[in-house]
Amino acid sequence: MTVTPADHRYLQVARTLRKEIVDGIYPVGSQLPTEHELCERFSVSRYTVREALRRLRDDNLVSSRPRAGTLVVPRSAPNSYAQENMSINDLLAFASGADLDIDSIRMISVDAELASRTGLPEGEEWLAVLGFRQAVDAEYTHCWTEYYINRAYAAVGRLLQRHTGPVFPLIEDLFGVSVVEVHQEIGAVVLSPELAARLDVGAGSAALEIYRTYKTSDGDVAQLTVNTHPASRFRHSTTLRRVKG
Repeated sequence: MTVTPADHRYLQVARTLRKEIVDGIYPVGSQLPTEHELCERFSVSRYTVREALRRLRDDNLVSSRPRAGTLVVPRSAPNSYAQENMSINDLLAFASGADLDIDSIRMISVDAELASRTGLPEGEEWLAVLGFRQAVDAEYTHCWTEYYINRAYAAVGRLLQRHTGPVFPLIEDLFGVSVVEVHQEIGAVVLSPELAARLDVGAGSAALEIYRTYKTSDGDVAQLTVNTHPASRFRHSTTLRRVKG
C-alpha cells in the first residue's frame, strides 16, 4: 500500500486536534471549528479535515451530526476492545491485580538483539521499563515484565513510580489516543540462572514469554510488553464456539 503525503497530513491534523482536546483548549461540550475553518487553519483540503475528524470519532473524542457541527464528548471507559478470543479487560484485570516492582526506567536505543526478539525497529529510541509483577497477597513473584513504550508517549514514565496497574490506560488518558488492537504471542523459553533466581525457581526451568503489541487507531505501536512467567505460574484458557451458518 502506498502512503501519500496527504495521508500523513490528516494524521498530523488529527494529532494536533487530539492534543488540544486533551489539554482543554476544546473542553467537553464545546464545538470544534467548522470544516472550512480547519481547512484554512491547517492549509489542507476538506477531504483531509474530514479524515482527521473521522480519526477523532474513532477515538471516541468527538461526535459529528449534519448541520450540528463536531462536538467534543466525554471519553467512555475502555471496555469495548476485543481480540478473537480474549478481551482487553482481561489484560486490565491481570495488571490491576499484580503490582509492578520497577527495577529501572530509562530511554534505550533498540539494539540488534532486542529488535530480533521483539520486532522493534533497530536503532530507534524507546522507553524501557523493567521489573517484576507480584500480587498483593502472593508469596511469590508472578513474572518478569518488560515494557517498551513508544518515544512519542515516553512522558508517561514520569507517572509510573506512583502508579499501580496497567500502563496503556495512562497513555490513552495522557495523550488522548485509543488502543484499539492488542496482538499477543506466547512462546516457550528456558530461564537464565539469573532470572530463575529472581523468580525463585530452578535454573533452566521452563517458562512462557507473552508478547503483547498495543496499537492505536492511528496504527502506531504505543507499547510492547514481554511478560516471562515460570511455566507452573501461568495458564492461558480459551473457549471456542462453533458459529452457526
